[in-house]
Parts: sequence; structure tokens; C-alpha cells
Amino acid sequence: MTKPVETVRLTTAQAIVRFLVNQYVVIDGRETRLCGGGFGIFGHGNVPCLGEALYAVRDELPLYRGQNEQSMGFAAAAYAKYHLRQRFMFCTASAGPGTANLLTAAALAHANRLPMLMLCGDSFVTRLPDPVLQQLEHFNNPTLGVNDAFKSVTRYWDRITHPAQIIQALPAAIATMLDPADCGPAFIGLPQDVQGWAYDYPVSLFDKRIHRIRRQTPDIAEIADAAALLKTAQRPMIIAGGGVQYSQAVAELTAFAERHGIPVVETIAGRANLLNDHELNIGPLGVTGSNSANAIAEKADVILAVGTRMQDFTTGSWTAFAHDARIIGLNAARHDAMKHLSLPVVGDAKLGLLALGEALDAYRAPGTWVEAAAGERKAWNAYVATNVAPGNRPNSYAQAIGVVNALCDKRDRVVAAAGGLPAELTANWRTLEVGTVDVEFGFSCMGYEIAGGWGARIAQSEREPDRDTIVFVGDGSYLLMNSDIYSAALTGKKLIILVLDNGGYAVINKLQNNMGGDSFNNLIADCPTIPAPFTVDFEAHAAAMGAEAVSVTSPEELGNAFKAAKASSRTSVIVMKVDPYEGWTQEGHTWWEVGTPQVSGSERVLDAHRKVEDSRHRQRKGV
Repeated sequence: MTKPVETVRLTTAQAIVRFLVNQYVVIDGRETRLCGGGFGIFGHGNVPCLGEALYAVRDELPLYRGQNEQSMGFAAAAYAKYHLRQRFMFCTASAGPGTANLLTAAALAHANRLPMLMLCGDSFVTRLPDPVLQQLEHFNNPTLGVNDAFKSVTRYWDRITHPAQIIQALPAAIATMLDPADCGPAFIGLPQDVQGWAYDYPVSLFDKRIHRIRRQTPDIAEIADAAALLKTAQRPMIIAGGGVQYSQAVAELTAFAERHGIPVVETIAGRANLLNDHELNIGPLGVTGSNSANAIAEKADVILAVGTRMQDFTTGSWTAFAHDARIIGLNAARHDAMKHLSLPVVGDAKLGLLALGEALDAYRAPGTWVEAAAGERKAWNAYVATNVAPGNRPNSYAQAIGVVNALCDKRDRVVAAAGGLPAELTANWRTLEVGTVDVEFGFSCMGYEIAGGWGARIAQSEREPDRDTIVFVGDGSYLLMNSDIYSAALTGKKLIILVLDNGGYAVINKLQNNMGGDSFNNLIADCPTIPAPFTVDFEAHAAAMGAEAVSVTSPEELGNAFKAAKASSRTSVIVMKVDPYEGWTQEGHTWWEVGTPQVSGSERVLDAHRKVEDSRHRQRKGV
């Protein structure tokens, strides 16, 4: 006789939570819980059932109370990024607008290939109380709702209409979030009635499960083809992307570059793959890059792109490389490995570099090429040293970056996102330790900075509690989303936040001016609908949320304030005004395609359009 399956009767919500508690992952040879906890804002759509289930495991899965659902998602993404996609956090939101607020965060996680689990309230399956509070009614499709909007910004999407469905849905969601090629956010819609429905689940569903991140071995033939092409290179170059860190392949990348004498340039996501002073680190590439990296990129004949999705800021909208340059794409995702007809090597970065290194045998790049690249980097280092020096012009982002760079611990984590700071940080930050830079530019999301800093600090406190998370944020992003200063203060997760106030959306004003337009609706002083502009008292605002706050007027004062913030155990906010016009890094930029008017009454606008079009001949057209 077949032995009966042992079952346990649980609600859908209780089963989801019990399942998550029992998922583990092996990191550096040690087992740890896969889910680090969650961020939640309760409402009628999730508090009665999911809230009850989470309360029972509040020690195993700590739940951080959010101030805004979007910022919760940003924090979860930053947490996953710190842990190199090996751990994730969940976010739970109520039905309707609470869940809708997560859409932007889901898109950010999707663009950056980061795992995040969303457990969100949904309309009643029975439809008996319809239309319910916050429900969107579609007259010809009663199954359609707000949660369907997440289909375009998630890697896995499901709506649970029966308790038994989670037996398949939860393992599938976790498999997606842990897949190196398909990694991204997972969304599970939980109708309010189904959350509380009970079912006799197999006890074995809740057995402890140990996950390991898959490493896909590259195809032997693809390795051979790539090696054959690289051996012909007179001017080879490596582009090191964020996937190098996610694969934990920094040591292999470094050894590969050193063994074969190939210069390395970094993407925005790949910043901090190599230390600043490594002789083969030629600098950041692209629109927010360096003269040094861009100089060798336009001359390289064979380019090995490792763990990068080749975003336009990396490729200069595909003008950064010679038309006849050949690209090898080493990537766990086939979609990324084959872009622009690259010769693909589909597989794990660590295993791929090891295999490719063996296939290359004794090949080394010509010494003259390596020397030329090193000379370019030496010149760029001299420019950065001058650019970040105080007193050379009005207060600037670069000066603030230089002050912090000189005073921080090498293991401190730096976080930045939208506006002008990603470019300034990418160009001017001198890497002190591998994997310490989080510049979110995959989705370039305003508001990520402070929220992401909070999530990163939660992760950092698990492994490096004595180090600091340092956030660079402009006044525009601060005003968009700042409430996680309060979150950090409440939870004792110390942040050091630098608010650099340039009077509005200054980097877009710069773009507006560069494209021939007059300053309009970006700087607060240039908004016709503002009769009497005034400045926000960021110091007082931050202090009201529980932070130690101070305003400074110079890089020297910033240095003293930063030292005090390092010595403090509390979240600190340092405010400094920077110049919106004269403070920008002027070097290191490639061409970048933006839409420009073909017809205008302004000769300056038409002249800018002509200049853009005059450079278009450099653009590779898909090959």
C-alpha cells in the first residue's frame, strides 16, 4: 500500500511564510537563510492574513516597516545587490495604490537584474463583494487589475486563485530569482479571500531546502571561437560589467587580464571590479566615463565584454568603438551575449574566464598597446586629482566626492543613483576596495539613493557592521524620496548622507542648455510658475526625522563634518550647496544620443541638432 502523504492544514499566507523560512542558500561555504526578511506596509489587502502569518515568524524573517512602497522596493533591490544576488528581501503591500507604488521599484530591479519578491494584495477571487475598495473595474475584462501592470516589469508573475497553487508558484519564483541568466523580480498577487483559505499542504513542502547558485559552463566550441579571435588581437580590451561581481569572478578577471596583459575598462555597474591603482585598470567607459577608457575603446580591435548588458551609457550609444572592432560577449544570459552580433560565449563569468584563459595559452597583448593604455590612465588620474581638489572652482560634486574618498574606510559602501551624481561618482571615485560602489544607473531612478542606502546598510550590518554606508544625493532626489532617513534612524541602521544642493534638476538644465534650450522648469530659479523662489532647509528637515544634521559651506568644512559623522553611531546628514553651472566634470564623455528637434524657431536649438547629427556617422548600426 502507498503510504499516505503527511499533511498540515495552513492558510495560503501561513504556507507562503513557512516556505520562505525554510529556504537556505550556500554562500562562501556557509548555509544562511535565503530570504533576509522583508519590507512591509500593511493595509486591508494584506494585514488580516499575511500580517498574521508574518507575526508568527517575526524573529526568523524580520519585517521592516516601510514609509513608502516604492522606497521599500528600492531598499530590497539594494539589499540584493550588496549580497551579489545570493539573498533577497520580500516586499508586501496592500491591494490597490499600495501595490501600484511598487511598480517603479519592480522596474528598477528588472533593469538591474536584481531579485526581489513582491507579495501583494489582490481583488477577491469570488467577486462577491465587488467592486471593493481601491479596485479598478474593467467593464469587458473582470480579471484585469492593477496587479497585471507588473507583468511588464517582472521576471516571474503569478496570481494565486487557489491555495494549492503556491506549491508550484513559490519554487518557480525562487528559481527565477536565483537564475544567473533570468534573475529579476518576482510578483505574486494574493487575493484577499485566498490568503485566508486553508489547505492540507504536504509537510515535505516545508522541509529545509538548500539552494546553490547555478554556474553554467560555456560551450567548448564557443570558447574555442572566442580564443581564436582574441589571439588575432593587436589592441584587445576587456569591458568588466556588474556580472563579474555577481559571478564572484573578480579574482579570475584580474588574473586573466594580468596573464594576457589586456587592459580593462569598467561599466557603471562594474565599478569597483578592479582597484584604482591596478596597472591594467584604464578607467570607466562611456558617457559617464574617462578619457582614458574611451581613448582605448575607440582603437580596440577585439573587445571582450564580460557580464555587461552593453547599455547606451557604456557604448556611447554605440559610438565608443571602431566600426570594424569585433566583440566577444561572455554572459550568463544569451540575450546579452549576442548583442550587436557579438561572438557569444554563453556561460558563467568565472568559468568562462578560466576556460578562455586556458584556451588562449601564452597569448599576450602587444606591449606597446598596454603601455599606451597605461599612459592614457596616468593622464586621466592627473585630471581627476585636479578635478576633485578644493578651491579650483565653486563647490562641486567632484570636490565633495574627493573629500569623502580621501576620508572613508576602504570597505565603506557608496550609494548613488539619478541626476548628475552617477556620472560624477563614476568618473571621479577612486576605488579603494572591490565591490564597494553601488551606482544605480540601470533604471536611473530618482529616490533610490536614501532608500537604497537603507537597504544596503541592512545588508552591510549583517556582514560588516563596523563599516559605513555613504549616500550621495542631490536636492531633487532628496525632495522626491527622503523618508527613509526616518527609517534608518528608527531601525538604528546608520547612514551617512551627503545632500548636495544645486538648486533643482541642474544636470537636466545642463542638458537643456547643451541642446540649445533656455533654462526652463529645471532649476527652481527658472520656473515661471514660482513667483518667489526659496531654498529648503534640508538640515532642519533631516533633523526632524531623527538624523544628526549639519550644513557646511566648503569642502574643508565637509571634511570635518564627515569625520564627525564617521565617529557617530547615528544617521548623519551633511548638506552643502554646489554650483549648478561651473561644477561639472568636463572630460571623459562619449557621444550620447538624445532626441533633438529637426525644426525650431531657435537657431541655437538647430545648431545643437546639427552637431548631434554630425557625429552620427560614428554609430555602429546593430553590427
